[in-house]
Amino acid sequence: MHAESIAIQFDVPGRLVALQPIGAGNVNDTYRVILRTTFSEEQFILQRINRAVFKDPAAVMANMKAVTDHAHRRIEAEADDADRIWQLPRVIPAKDGADYVVDGRGECWRALSMIASSTNYERVSKPEHAAEAGRVLGHFQRIISDFPADELADTLPGFHIAPAYLENYDRVVAGEGARLRLGAVSEARRLAKFVEERRAFAGVLEEARERGELRLRPIHGDPKITNVMIDNFTGKGTAIVDLDTVKPGLIHYDFGDAVRSGCNPAGEETTDLAEVLLELDLFEALVRGYLSEARSFLSEGDKRYLYDAVRLIAFELGLRFFTDYLAGDVYFKVGYEAQNLNRARVQFALCESIEAREGKMRAILERHC
Repeated sequence: MHAESIAIQFDVPGRLVALQPIGAGNVNDTYRVILRTTFSEEQFILQRINRAVFKDPAAVMANMKAVTDHAHRRIEAEADDADRIWQLPRVIPAKDGADYVVDGRGECWRALSMIASSTNYERVSKPEHAAEAGRVLGHFQRIISDFPADELADTLPGFHIAPAYLENYDRVVAGEGARLRLGAVSEARRLAKFVEERRAFAGVLEEARERGELRLRPIHGDPKITNVMIDNFTGKGTAIVDLDTVKPGLIHYDFGDAVRSGCNPAGEETTDLAEVLLELDLFEALVRGYLSEARSFLSEGDKRYLYDAVRLIAFELGLRFFTDYLAGDVYFKVGYEAQNLNRARVQFALCESIEAREGKMRAILERHC
């Protein structure tokens, strides 16, 4: 069944005018749908949920619907005192009342409202943008912080659990394909050594959770900078999108990923490692924006592990890219040979930059906490 025939099954008025592929995501297929009536135009986002990644699409949609409904109520309750119009995507029901449509091949499709008059960006280039990205994440975490985490399904078991990624890496490295790649590519051997040198650090957050220093909360799960929408008229952050990874987790995963993606101006796909660094001005701005919203619900334990979260998430994503390269590119989409190897190189270089700036980063966090 084609995407066009799926699009018209959702409860949106009008006749289909266009369906445009959008985004550069590594997981889901995403389209902008445009419909028109004789007096109006409607647009929404249509996505095919990747079942290879999300094994239970129904649970993904149940999480998304529960959290967004809760968040919309909080946004409305606080609207009169807000300094902006906060937005969040709404799950658009199908014409049969369901939250998604299943096609003839068993694929799951969902429809989400567009965030009006806003733009997302591939990179952060100035502190003002970083501050808004941080504030958007802090606001989202704050308005869902009172939602019971135990009412959400764990739709991605093991997601952001660095020790589990390390175990998977060990399994992959033991395979023949990985051994051949390591034997043939000196850069792969260098990255393998990088992993070994940081193996003991991989459990820092999960061990803190097991000790009771950190606790599970609802999290976004993937708050990279491309998921932050900036209002075209005011320049202020207005929403965070791509909510299919909403699940119980540590808020540190969100914070670390926001910094990882927002404070490295070189981005994830550069081939020049000399460009890769943790930009301290962007980091301080993001921290300031984030804590302006999140400070009210963070515990002292939460604050204590914020630096570790940044270092860990860069290491973790590099480990995931590297593992996928060694496994033969079975998870992340690639456009050229060894792209996942290069992505791993970038994240590990960023991890080194974070480590070199630990003292200054901790001082910034201490100053704003």
